[in-house]
Amino acid sequence: MSGIGSRLAGATLAVVLVAVGGCSAGKGVDVDGGGAAGGAGGVLTAAIGGEPDQLDPHKTSAYYSFEVLENVYDTLVEPDENLQMKPALATGWKTSDDQLTWTFTLREGVKFSDGSPLTSQDVKYSFDRIIGEKLNNAYRFASVKSVTAPDPATVVVTLNAPTPNLLANLGGFKGVAIVQKSNITSGAVKTKPVGSGPFAVSAYTSGDSIKLVRNDNYWGDKPKLDGVTFTFVKDPTVALQNLRGGEVQWTDNLPPQQVPSLSDGGELEVRTTPSSDYWYLTLNQARKPYDDVNVRRAVAFALDPAAITKAAKFGLATPNQTAIPKGSAWYYEYAPYRHDPGQAKQLLGRAGVTGLTMELMVTSEYPETVSAAQVIAAQLKEVGITVRIRTLDFAQWLDEQAKGNFDAFMLGWLGNIDPDEFYYAQHHSGGTFNFQKYRNPAVDKLLDQARTETDQAARKQAYDQVAKQVVDDVSYLYLYNPDVVQGWSKKVTGYQARTDRAIRFRDVALAK
Repeated sequence: MSGIGSRLAGATLAVVLVAVGGCSAGKGVDVDGGGAAGGAGGVLTAAIGGEPDQLDPHKTSAYYSFEVLENVYDTLVEPDENLQMKPALATGWKTSDDQLTWTFTLREGVKFSDGSPLTSQDVKYSFDRIIGEKLNNAYRFASVKSVTAPDPATVVVTLNAPTPNLLANLGGFKGVAIVQKSNITSGAVKTKPVGSGPFAVSAYTSGDSIKLVRNDNYWGDKPKLDGVTFTFVKDPTVALQNLRGGEVQWTDNLPPQQVPSLSDGGELEVRTTPSSDYWYLTLNQARKPYDDVNVRRAVAFALDPAAITKAAKFGLATPNQTAIPKGSAWYYEYAPYRHDPGQAKQLLGRAGVTGLTMELMVTSEYPETVSAAQVIAAQLKEVGITVRIRTLDFAQWLDEQAKGNFDAFMLGWLGNIDPDEFYYAQHHSGGTFNFQKYRNPAVDKLLDQARTETDQAARKQAYDQVAKQVVDDVSYLYLYNPDVVQGWSKKVTGYQARTDRAIRFRDVALAK
């Protein structure tokens, strides 16, 4: 999501966020391919909170899009349930001794859902497209010098510098999926993408649903389901009613205040687990007076994150003044702000700001932003800042964000694996998602160094410095790390709620 990605509990997370390498220099990884036949198992209906803005995996940054695309596309490698990178389209890889050349061996006989073969040329096209057109995930390829396809089954990625998180960059989520060139150039990808994943899009009815059917050309174990229908249900109460009534069999759009009672058992399976996500408020530094750090710090001291978290998530989140959650080995403990209206007023006075009206952009498709906005408005009113809440549908919201047409907004980044994903695109001066126009040369230098640093302790130290500086400068005003909360019918088997929020239905069966 503005920040996404496709993305266990507590102590496990501390390990999984560190382990992003599939192999070490000079060694290879190989696995056997598989593909047992699946059986017909009905159509699962999943209620998601909003409509995808588009279905081009290289261009969307909306989580609703990736909920669908997770089931349609493949990547070279992919995170397993412990967020360790494992083979997918690539069955193995090896690295040169200097860690600058990575050679991937592709799985034999892989086809796109239309029956055409997937080869190394498709991988090269996909990566070159992201890099050449400077698309959303181009920052993940910053150290890539070239991508070549010496033969149909081999892809060689040559780097300018060692890149410890290369596997996460090439497979952490479906924003780096392998696409079919003709599907892209024809424009059909917008509503009928062609991937090599377990399902294929069969119909897209705007404002209503997207229907997937089983991809019988899939290289892996064939899905048991005949298909999956994603319906767009903005209201969590309606989503829950539909789940209880059997109209849908899965949703991640449950009313947070009802989750504790739903989790006690009964007619539904409801799971909560810590996530690697974070939610934040940011102020547009390209607009006065938000270019003044005193104003941004004043907002930080005016807010009470615990109250905001309670209003937004009803206890299903942990307040945190930095991005990376407390369960991670990359966590940096730093919390310089407290709810202090007096300090906020002093800082506003230092900046010479009085009678400020701030527009706060939220979206009804993420109801927690609307709930939190009410609390934020009340808290800022105490220090003399009037908040006008601007509620948009998510496609509009993304458009306004991209244009820089905002004073402030609240949203989240989902599915982060490596620390680079928490900071680079958001806070580097050239970052793809640095919509708040933050500029700090010291942070740029640290981020550039950390992404090519192979010593884990040195990397941790660099990201600790980044975390502190970003908080001190209030590039983002971090609020909380939410739990993953999902519910499904007792008829559903084989589904697993994941820390990275990757919605995978390929192993799911649906009882009659």
